Amino acid sequence: MGLNDTPSSERIHIGFFGVRNAGKSSLVNAVTGQELSVVSDTKGTTTDPVRKAMELLPLGPVLIIDTPGLDDTGELGEKRIRKTREVLSETDIAVLVKDASSPWSEQEKQLTELFKNRGIPYVTALTKADLLPEDMREKQDTAGGNGGHEIRVSARTGLRIREFKELLGSLAPKKAQDRRIVSDLLAPGDTVVLVVPIDEAAPKGRLILPQQLVIRDLLDAHCMALVCRETELKSLLSSLSEKPRLVITDSQAFKRVSADTPEDIPLTGFSILMARYKGELAELIKGAEKLSSLTDKSRVLISEGCTHHRQCGDIGSVKLPAWIREYCHAEPEFEFTSGNDFPAELPGFDLIVHCGGCMLNGAEMKHRISLAREAGVPVVNYGIAIAEMHGILQRSLEPFSGIL
Repeated sequence: MGLNDTPSSERIHIGFFGVRNAGKSSLVNAVTGQELSVVSDTKGTTTDPVRKAMELLPLGPVLIIDTPGLDDTGELGEKRIRKTREVLSETDIAVLVKDASSPWSEQEKQLTELFKNRGIPYVTALTKADLLPEDMREKQDTAGGNGGHEIRVSARTGLRIREFKELLGSLAPKKAQDRRIVSDLLAPGDTVVLVVPIDEAAPKGRLILPQQLVIRDLLDAHCMALVCRETELKSLLSSLSEKPRLVITDSQAFKRVSADTPEDIPLTGFSILMARYKGELAELIKGAEKLSSLTDKSRVLISEGCTHHRQCGDIGSVKLPAWIREYCHAEPEFEFTSGNDFPAELPGFDLIVHCGGCMLNGAEMKHRISLAREAGVPVVNYGIAIAEMHGILQRSLEPFSGIL
C-alpha cells in the first residue's frame, strides 16, 4: 500500500485547535508547506474542519485537521464549535494554537483540560513569536506550564517550524506499521484462506478495506494468501495438500463457512480481526451476551462508521435486524446511524451493534466504545454479533486463545 493509497483510518490524525485569529490556519499551512487553509485577519475564516491527507516527516502518513475557532459566536458559531469538539474524538495528537502575546483565555484552558481528560497527547504552539521581544522568541518550555509541551513558533518567518514537527513526531502513538491485524498469529510460510463473498453490496473492481489490510499484512509477514468466494471454499480446501493455518471469512458468510471448514482448521472473521486491531475485542465480546436477552421493549442502535448507499439486503439495516429478531425471539426497536452521526448521548439504548470500524481510526472507535461504557450500554460489533447468533463465536475466537 503506497503512501497515496493509505486510507484515512490508518493515518495519524493531528487536530489543530484554538480561538479565532490565533494563527491556526497559518501554522497548518507552514507545517504542510501548502495553502491548505484560507488565511485572513477576519475572525472566523475557517468555518468547518478542513482535512488534508499527506506525508509529514518524521511521522509519515497523517491526516491534518484545521478546525474553526472555539470562541465563535451566534447560532452558526455554536454549530462550528460542536463540529470542532467532534474532531477531538478522532484526534491522535492535538495542537493548541495560541497567540504568544495574549493571556490564556477560558476556551484555551478548557481545551487543555479536554486533552488531558481524554488522554490525548498535545502541544501548545505559541504563535506569532516573531512579534515578541528578541529575548522571548527563543525561550522554550518543553515541559509546558499548562501541561503538555510548549513551543514558540512563527508561521511568517518559519521560526521553529522544523522543531515543532519533530515535537509532533515524538508524541506519535504506536505507529500503524508496528500493529498487526493478523500476522502475529502466524509464522512465515503459513497459508491463509480468505473467504470474500461477492454480492450486490460488494464494491465493483475492489476489495473492502479489512480484506486489503489483511492481505497486505500477510504479504509483509511472508505468508501465503488464497482468496475465494464462499461457494468455492469446499473445493479449495479439498485441493490443498496441507491444511491452511487459518481461514478468515466475511461475517455475512460465517454460518456457511463454519460448516464447510473442518473443525481442526482455525476460523475467524475480518470483523473480529478489526475489533482486535482497534484494541477493544474483549469489550465487544462481552457485549454479545446482551443479544439473547433483548425484548420487545429493547432499543438497539445499529451504527456504521462509513456512509454508503443502502441496498436491498443491506447488512446493517436489513440482515442484522432480521437475525437479531430471530435470535432473541422478540421485536426490539431499531435505530440506525452512519458516518459521523454517532450520538453523544446514549442513555435509553439497551445495546449498540457497531460495524467493524474500518473507516474510523482507532481513536474514534475507542471513543465510541467509551461513550457506550460511560452510559452503561453494552456494545458489540457486526462480526462478533453474527458469530454469536450462529453459535460459532467460541470457535471464531480460538485463534486468539491466551492473548485476549
